[in-house]
Amino acid sequence: MTQDPPTSDVVLDVRDLVKRYPGADVPAVQGVSLQLHRGEVLGLLGPNGAGKTTTVEILTGFRSRTSGTVSLLGLDPGKRDDLRELRRRVGVVLQHTGHYRYLTARETIAMHRAWYDDPREVDEVVELAGLTECADQRVRKLSGGQQRRLDVGVALVGRPEVIFLDEPTTGFDPAARRRAWDVILELTRLGTSVVLTTHYMEEASRLADRVVVLGAGRVVGSGAPEQLARDLQLGTMIRASLPPEVTPADVPDAIRAGLVAPGRFELRVDAPAEALGQLCTWAVERGLRLEDLDVRAPSLEESYLALTGEQSDPADATPEPAGVVA
Repeated sequence: MTQDPPTSDVVLDVRDLVKRYPGADVPAVQGVSLQLHRGEVLGLLGPNGAGKTTTVEILTGFRSRTSGTVSLLGLDPGKRDDLRELRRRVGVVLQHTGHYRYLTARETIAMHRAWYDDPREVDEVVELAGLTECADQRVRKLSGGQQRRLDVGVALVGRPEVIFLDEPTTGFDPAARRRAWDVILELTRLGTSVVLTTHYMEEASRLADRVVVLGAGRVVGSGAPEQLARDLQLGTMIRASLPPEVTPADVPDAIRAGLVAPGRFELRVDAPAEALGQLCTWAVERGLRLEDLDVRAPSLEESYLALTGEQSDPADATPEPAGVVA
C-alpha cells in the first residue's frame, strides 16, 4: 500500500508493520500502513482475529513489532525512552484493563491525575466520562459499562494529544454509547486525534473521518466511509412493498429484476434517480401505492462485509502475553 510522505499534521505514521508470533504459520499483522492526522478520528475495523488489537498494542508500546516503522508524535513507541514521553502525551483504552477494586471511581481518576503535569480536574473527567452517578462507588461495585467509562476517564485525564480507543463502548447501553460519541467528537474539536477500533458499524459511521479495514492482518480497504462504497461500486438500494398480485409480467423490463418475491421490490442500482423514476411512473400510471418505499445509499457495514467476508487470522487468536515497557 503506497502512502504519501508525512506532513506536519500527521501525528501517527505507520509503514509496513509486521508482527509474527513464534510458531505461527502466518504473521498476525502483515505489512499494515496507515496515517492519522491531527484532530481526525481514524476507524480501525475488521473481524475478530484480523489483527486490530495487536496493531493497537504495538502502536501504544504494549507489544513489540517484528518489523516496520512507527512514528507517533515524532516518537517511536518501540523505544524505551520515547515510550516514557508518549505515556505523558497519549491516552489508551485497551480491551482489557484493570483498576484497584477498593478505590472509588473518583479516587481512581485522582490517582492517575497525579502522574501528569497539566491534567484535567477530577470533576471535569467525571462529567466527560459520564461517571457522575457512580463517582463515589468502589470499582468492584461498578457495572461493566461503568468500568468501561472509567477506563475512558483515565485515558482522558492527562489531556492526551492522541487517544487510542479499543472497543471503548462495549457494554454500554444505547444512551451511554451516544454520550461517549459526544465526548469523542468534542475531543476532536479540541484538536485531539483518535484511533478507534469497534465492531459497531454505526459507531464507526458516526465518528470516523476515515476507516482502515483489516482482514487476516492486512489492509483490505481504506478511505472515508462514503468513498469506500463508491470504490466498491455497491450501488444504491431501492426497496418497496407492492400488491401481492403484481407479477413479473406487470413490471417494466428495466426494473423487473427488482421483483424478488410477491409483494416485494428490491433493486440495487448505480443510477438511483433513473430507476426510481421508472418505478414511480409505472406505479402512478397503474394507481399502485408503493408502501414502505425506501432508498438508501450503501452503508459502511455493506462496504465492510464486501471487503472482509469471513476473513480471520488464527495467528492473532493466541498471542503472546502483552508486556508494558517501563
